[in-house]
Amino acid sequence: MSIWRIVFKSLRQHLLSTLVTAFSIALAGGLLMSVWSIKEQAQATFTQINGGFDAVLGARSSKLQLVLNAVFHMEASPANISWSDYEEIQKNPSVELAVPIAMGDNFRGYRIVGTLPDLFTKTEYAPGRHYQVKAPGRIFDSSLREAIVGSFVAEKLHLKRGDTFHPYHGLTFNEKEEHAESYVIVGILEPSNTPADRVIWIPLEGVQKMSGHKAEAADELSAVLVKLRNPIAGRSLEEFYNKQGTKLTFAWPIGATMAELLSKISWFDKLLELVAYLVALVATGSILASIYNTMNERRREIAILRALGAHRDMIFSMIVLESATIAALGMLIGFGVYFGIMTFAAEIVRSKTGVVIDPMAGNLVLLWTPLGMIGISALAGLIPAFKAYRTDVAENLVPLS
Repeated sequence: MSIWRIVFKSLRQHLLSTLVTAFSIALAGGLLMSVWSIKEQAQATFTQINGGFDAVLGARSSKLQLVLNAVFHMEASPANISWSDYEEIQKNPSVELAVPIAMGDNFRGYRIVGTLPDLFTKTEYAPGRHYQVKAPGRIFDSSLREAIVGSFVAEKLHLKRGDTFHPYHGLTFNEKEEHAESYVIVGILEPSNTPADRVIWIPLEGVQKMSGHKAEAADELSAVLVKLRNPIAGRSLEEFYNKQGTKLTFAWPIGATMAELLSKISWFDKLLELVAYLVALVATGSILASIYNTMNERRREIAILRALGAHRDMIFSMIVLESATIAALGMLIGFGVYFGIMTFAAEIVRSKTGVVIDPMAGNLVLLWTPLGMIGISALAGLIPAFKAYRTDVAENLVPLS
C-alpha cells in the first residue's frame, strides 16, 4: 500500500476533522492573500490616478483635502476661489492646461460637477487614454442644460441618454432640496475605472448659476485642475502659492499627496496583516491539534503498518504528508475565500471612490501564501509525526479484550 493511499484513507476516516481544519486553513490563507493584494493594489492605484493632471489649485487648506475633493470627489471643498485665480494660472507660461471645476449639488447622492468640455476633449486620464462617450452620445454644450453621466452612476441609477433630471442642493441627497432646473443627459461615459465614473458632469455655469446658490457663486470655483508643461514648473508654482502666498494652495504632485495619505494609514494595513498572520498561526495549530489528538486511536493502526514492513521513517513521513495535504486542500478552498473577499472589497472601493480593484490580478502573494501555509503546516505535523515514530509495535499489537 503506497504512502499516498494510506494518507487519503486516514483523511477519509477522520473526514469531519479534516474538513473543519481545512476550512480554517482556507479562511486564514484567503484572508492573508486578500489583505496583501488589497494593500498593494490600493497603493499602486491611488497613487497613479490623477485624472490626467499634475496639480490642483484651490482655497487655502491641506493638499490632501484638495486632491480628495477635486480628483477623487470624496471631500467637501474647503472654500471657493475666484474666476480671476483661474485666469491667472491659466495664463502662466508653465501651465499647459487649466480646467476649472465647481461643485455643490448632487443627484440621488451622486455628485454633480460643473466643468468645461476641455476636461473631456483635451486630457488623457491615463497615458494614451481619453474619456469616451458611448455612441451616439456626445459631450455637453456649455450653453445648454445638458449633462454627461459617469458609467457607475448610470449603472446604479439606470440612467440613459435622453433622460432628464433635477439636481439637488448640497453634496448629501435631501429630496426637499430639489432645484428648479432640469438637465437632459446627452451622453454616458465609457467606463474609465477612475473617480470620474461616479460623477454627473454638467457645464460650469450650470453649477455657478443654479437657482438657490448665492449670487457671488457665479464668479466662484471649487478648484482648478492643472497640467504642467514640465515637472520643474511644479516646484516654482508650489513655492509661489504655498510659501509666498496666503490665499491659495497648490497641491502638487497629486500622486505624492495620495502616497502621504496611504503612509498615514499604513498602521491599519499592518494591523490587518497581523490579524491575518495570527489567524494563520491558529489555523496551523488546529492541524497540529487535530492530528495529535488522533494519535492514541491510531497507535494500533501504526503498529500493524510497522508489522507489515513499514519503516519508522515512512510512518513519520506519512503524518507530515497528512498535515501538508490538509493544508493544500485548505488552500484550494482558500482561493475561493480570497476571490469572495476581493470581489466584495472591490465593489465597496468602486462604489466609494470609482477606483477598480481587480480580484483576478496576479500577485506573488497568491504563490507564497499557499506554499507558506503548506510548509508551516508540515512543520506543525512534526510533533504528531514524532509521536507516531516512537509508537511501540509489540505493546500496541496486543489483542483487544
